Amino acid sequence: MAGTALSMARSMLGVAIHVAASAAADEMSLLIGVRKDIWFIKDELETMQAFLMVAEGIKEKDMLLKVWAKQVRDLSYNIEDCLGEFMVHVASQSLSLQLMKLKDRHRIAMQIRDLKSRLEEVSSRNTRYNLIDKNQILTRTIDERDSCMEDIRNQSGSNIAEAELVGFFKPKEEVIKLIDAHARNGPALVVCIVGMGGLGKTTLTRKVYDSVEDFSCSAWITVSQSFVRMEFLKDMIKQLFGDEALKNLLDGKVVREENLANHLRKELLEKKYFVVLDDLWNIDDWKWIRSIAFPSSNIKGSRIMVTTRDVSLAEKCTLEFPRSAIYHHEPLETNDAIILLLQKTRKSEEDMKNDDNMRNIVTKIVKKSGRLPLAILTIGGILATRVVSEWKSIYNQLPSELETNGSLEAMRRMVTLSYNNLPSHLKSCFLYLSIFPDDFEIKWRRLVDRWISEGFVIAKAGVSVVDVGRSYLNDLIKRSMIQPSSWDVEGNVKSCRVHDIVRDVMVSIARDEKFACSTWDNPTSIPGDNFRHVAYQGFWCPDKCLDWNHVRSLTVFGKRPMKPAPSVCSPDFRMLRTLDLHDAQFEITQEDINTIGSLRHLKYVNLRSHRGSHVYKLPRSIEKLQGLQTLDIRGSYVTSLPAEITKLHSLRSLRCRKSEATDSYQNLHTHYPMMCCISMFHMPVLFTHLVSPTDKSSDMMMEFHMAWTGRLPNYDGVRVPRGIGNLKELDILELVDIERTSRKAVKELGQLIKLRKLSVKLGKSMQKNKILSASIQKLTSLRSLSLDARLRTSGLKCLHSISSPPPLLSTLHLQGDIEEMPDWVGNLVHLVKFKLRLGNPREPDTRMNILVFRAETFINLRVLGLAGWWRPVRELIFEEGTAPHMERIKISRLAFGSGITGITHLPKLKEISLGWGGRVAKLGVLQQEVDVHPSHPVLQLERHWREHDLGDVVQESSTLARAEQT
Repeated sequence: MAGTALSMARSMLGVAIHVAASAAADEMSLLIGVRKDIWFIKDELETMQAFLMVAEGIKEKDMLLKVWAKQVRDLSYNIEDCLGEFMVHVASQSLSLQLMKLKDRHRIAMQIRDLKSRLEEVSSRNTRYNLIDKNQILTRTIDERDSCMEDIRNQSGSNIAEAELVGFFKPKEEVIKLIDAHARNGPALVVCIVGMGGLGKTTLTRKVYDSVEDFSCSAWITVSQSFVRMEFLKDMIKQLFGDEALKNLLDGKVVREENLANHLRKELLEKKYFVVLDDLWNIDDWKWIRSIAFPSSNIKGSRIMVTTRDVSLAEKCTLEFPRSAIYHHEPLETNDAIILLLQKTRKSEEDMKNDDNMRNIVTKIVKKSGRLPLAILTIGGILATRVVSEWKSIYNQLPSELETNGSLEAMRRMVTLSYNNLPSHLKSCFLYLSIFPDDFEIKWRRLVDRWISEGFVIAKAGVSVVDVGRSYLNDLIKRSMIQPSSWDVEGNVKSCRVHDIVRDVMVSIARDEKFACSTWDNPTSIPGDNFRHVAYQGFWCPDKCLDWNHVRSLTVFGKRPMKPAPSVCSPDFRMLRTLDLHDAQFEITQEDINTIGSLRHLKYVNLRSHRGSHVYKLPRSIEKLQGLQTLDIRGSYVTSLPAEITKLHSLRSLRCRKSEATDSYQNLHTHYPMMCCISMFHMPVLFTHLVSPTDKSSDMMMEFHMAWTGRLPNYDGVRVPRGIGNLKELDILELVDIERTSRKAVKELGQLIKLRKLSVKLGKSMQKNKILSASIQKLTSLRSLSLDARLRTSGLKCLHSISSPPPLLSTLHLQGDIEEMPDWVGNLVHLVKFKLRLGNPREPDTRMNILVFRAETFINLRVLGLAGWWRPVRELIFEEGTAPHMERIKISRLAFGSGITGITHLPKLKEISLGWGGRVAKLGVLQQEVDVHPSHPVLQLERHWREHDLGDVVQESSTLARAEQT
């Protein structure tokens, strides 16, 4: 009996092994089949994307083609999702793990089969309806583009007379001065008029063209994006030399391009000519025109004017011509814009003064128009047919009116023409901006990191992907598609905005393309469709009608409603690449992020909410986010990073800083002794949940909870684990608390060779600080370094352990006690920004130090920031030959008992700012030096000048008065 049972068991085991082996073989076969299909649909995706690029310019004129393009686009989105799923669940796993993930593999296999079936149907649909023909598309694209250009020019031309007396007189005089038309000799000079579409570049240039004299011949040539070279040359000859000259040249002859070009150059050689090239779009056209139409040896004082939307193109046009210039045409002044709008609507300033409602809506419309003449005149044309009481309604409907109102067609085309002319890699980058609200200031790093996470930035060998992304931003700015709003000390764009009208058209295009959508105070306004990028403005309340399985980015600008809402890391958002809660108006909780590991596609996570964060730890499941590139948890209560963070090899930016609210922990034992006792004895804070989430006291309750659980120490940095050196792609790392980080991990910081920005909280151990110094010396790519020793008795002594600092360091921020600055600080040749905060808030220092900037040091420094803890310093001295490029000095919470000496040695000084707590003895003496300084700097005072020690000088300075007004 026992033998029979054993035999049966062996038989069953054999069958099980056979079945398992057979299943494994089937699974392996399926896996191989899936990989083949993946390559197939990947190739199909490339073809589809190429088709969509070609169809972009003509689909509006062909409804069948438009519908088909929409279907192709939706299918391409789904293919991208499938490829993403494959990479996360199959391709990135080992073979053994691939065989274990049966559910994921089967799901992906079914998706691929469905996609292949849909691909065949889309292809057959083109055959049935004959939707696309290569030659037809090329012809129609050119025709559509030129037709669009002609419509816009006609619209602009009709506005010349109306804009005649409003806002163009000063620009006209400035351009005429640049042209210097009365010059009798000298090489040809190029003047480029640059600005966005609708700004009036053509109008301005026409006014200049009609005004200048003293030229023997002139021509106005409109350069279409697809101009025919022979026709261009004929038009030039006809305008410059007359109809008869062209007729004689062509009469009965076979004339080639080179014949016309030779004749043109020969005739222009000894003439003083004036030629306008209106609306130039690409550099290749300019190179051909320059080489074939204009004689290089003409020295008669000839002039060439070029209008373009592209700053970089203008720079290239003027590069080879001495004394050439670029004129940046600006929008109308606000008052001129108001006058132009009133003029178009046949209203007067008196009408506006007597009607508050009219004044308010006119102000809004002028702002909405961005003070662009074309926008003002087209909107004004609509308002002119309505009574004033209807103007507000028209204003509110402008975004939708841009899509349907024929009177606004030229304005819409103005934007779409620029959009269609963008290279393919910039189109998605441009449309992505539509998720941000009106007049929103967008930080460059936030935008570029998001572009990268979405796959919009194409990496280049030997160039940082961030630098490539930044070049995209600069390209959009130079093409006048977006507007820079602030710059850093080195002249790089820090933030940008989108023109209101441009944004309205952009939002329309993004919705039409099913690319992005947003809502404002209406959670149901997002239609249930296949959008890839979603922004909530007003209230965060995900629409159940929206297919969240395909959403790639979620951005929240609004509030969380009182009723329960899904977690921001809901598993429903499984394809999410970007989660941005930086501008959310609600507190982010620990519960919100506990399931973040389920969002396997995440590459960008920003949890830095305006209302703060009650997140106190990162879940260990974060290691599943193998594609994560950016993690920003500043403002949270996280004080230690889990070991799993070291497995995220794609991380480029890791920004952690404890919430500023926790600074009050220093005062808990003073102000709340009973509650502190509760925390000391580890008693549960049972009343925490009785506090309303919107009540500020919830922060205090969270602090007590953190103290009770031992997660609220007296520092705002984070402990980084061993293995941090594995994150070879890190570009930014802040804020590392050296005190609680192991020596091995501190040493590993030196392995982060791509690091550009590092912020560190120094520890008490001099040995560990020296290890940090050795690590810093290895970071040869570092641009920005911040060392904070405010609460450490060792101060900044570790600076003296650095013998060879990072050579490219451009920003240095030091906080803490230091007796003498090491020489290497002043010898940093790339240093442009230096901030020094002296002292320790725990140990007020009564010593009277002297800060001396020695000769031949800080040779490229432009901004100096000095601060302290209201401590006295005897004197600030600038020796002759120091900081020759210094522009701004900012002083706060610091008192100079003997004043500031030597600002006359700073030839480029623009501003001295005394902020809160900033004091300078004998301010009147400094005031006099500022008044006579050759660069005319401004002295900015936080407090009234009478509250300062003026010394022997008591009279009020015009410089001080001007500073206070600003």
